[in-house]
Amino acid sequence: MPDLISKPKTVAILGAGPVGLAAAAHVLERGLEPIVLEAGPQAAHAVRQWDHVRMFSPWEYNIDKAAGRLLQAIGWNAPAGGEYPTGEELVERYLEPLATRTPLKDRIRISSRVTAVGRAGFDKMKSNGRASEPFTIRYQNGRGPEQIEADAVIDASGTWFSPNPAGAAGLPAIGEEADHPQIAYGMPDVLGRERARYAGKTVAVLGAGHSAIGTLIDLVRLKEEAPATEVVWLLRGDTPEKAFGGGANDKLAARGALGAAFAALVAAGKIRAEAGFKVSHIGNDGGRLRVATGKAQCCRSVIVDELVVATGFRPQLDFLREVRLSLDPAVESPIALAPLIDPNIHSCGTVRPHGARELAQPEAGFYFAGMKSYGRAPTFLMMTGYEQVRSIVAEIAGDHEAAARVELVLPETGVCSGPGPTVALTEAEAAAGCCGGPAPEPASACCVADVKAKAQGKQGCCG
Repeated sequence: MPDLISKPKTVAILGAGPVGLAAAAHVLERGLEPIVLEAGPQAAHAVRQWDHVRMFSPWEYNIDKAAGRLLQAIGWNAPAGGEYPTGEELVERYLEPLATRTPLKDRIRISSRVTAVGRAGFDKMKSNGRASEPFTIRYQNGRGPEQIEADAVIDASGTWFSPNPAGAAGLPAIGEEADHPQIAYGMPDVLGRERARYAGKTVAVLGAGHSAIGTLIDLVRLKEEAPATEVVWLLRGDTPEKAFGGGANDKLAARGALGAAFAALVAAGKIRAEAGFKVSHIGNDGGRLRVATGKAQCCRSVIVDELVVATGFRPQLDFLREVRLSLDPAVESPIALAPLIDPNIHSCGTVRPHGARELAQPEAGFYFAGMKSYGRAPTFLMMTGYEQVRSIVAEIAGDHEAAARVELVLPETGVCSGPGPTVALTEAEAAAGCCGGPAPEPASACCVADVKAKAQGKQGCCG
């Protein structure tokens, strides 16, 4: 009797974003069978929510190698490596063809929201023989509950749809959960499809990360077109300079430039900064919003037409109650990864290589990958996720040597924690932008960098 050919392992991948699709590409390349469950109506549904945003990393960092090989097989032309795509370009030029024109197209189930993950025939308490049984994944697809089984699960569902609340304690501010149509989370498209909502209004943005900074800069641009627009920056910390980042020291040049541009706008008074503003209450004030800090609304408040809450994201874990997880109690990432990414102690750019070993859970065969693997930490880069899934899939396939051979050199990201600049930029320095401040000889040069360039016989940065 001939030997039976063993069926290839099935790997369920939760989420069809950049990291989920990369995981599927690696699974296919290893001769395994991927099933991708995407809650949205199209692949890359979360990316489509921030399609107006230009990425900090150029194309060379945004294309997974296994995914690139799938695309090259259908005659796809890779974008120029040094260009910086928007979210829309990332979808149109990379993720959409990957999801619809390669063999992945038959492995993706859209509009399939996962509701529960567990072990077939085993509740969370039962141990003996647990690891040898397949996973059960239940999901809703508009036709009622569906169920599949898989040998391994990679949760790359991200965190975009579970934003942190405005409340400073990690809980919603009192009144935040009321139906306030004036509150938006994340990065609304204030210059595009949502322009009418924000033009001519007093808009507050809460947060000090890159999402908040990008939105504030866009609002200042909107104010140039609609002068009645007022821009208010609410930040919990007392030192606005920390949000300016590493500037020229940031090896992701686009991100460094964003911080420098933001510092200039704050110094020029185009953004009204309210530091030490820990939101405690949100209420209605004659049709506008009263956003307050303190033990009662009487203490300190601002009245605005619109509030954008850009305070980061957190992982959604409710549907994983029957999976045995071990997560850091603060960061909510895998325990081995937490000390590498904890923003309380971590200086961005010092993340050491990590892969399947650091991402493994007590539930054998279950892994977090992508933004969700970072829990509440904000320092994730897409290339990190690509390396994660390469290592995870190698481990699932039994190639332990490849799984352990993690090579990842991340660009330094400037200051994301710890002391910021000791002195705030002056208006003159801010006006000089990335040129390094006002020139010592203003009659012959416009800034420090201009002086240095001309002294070397080069064209200065001011022409």
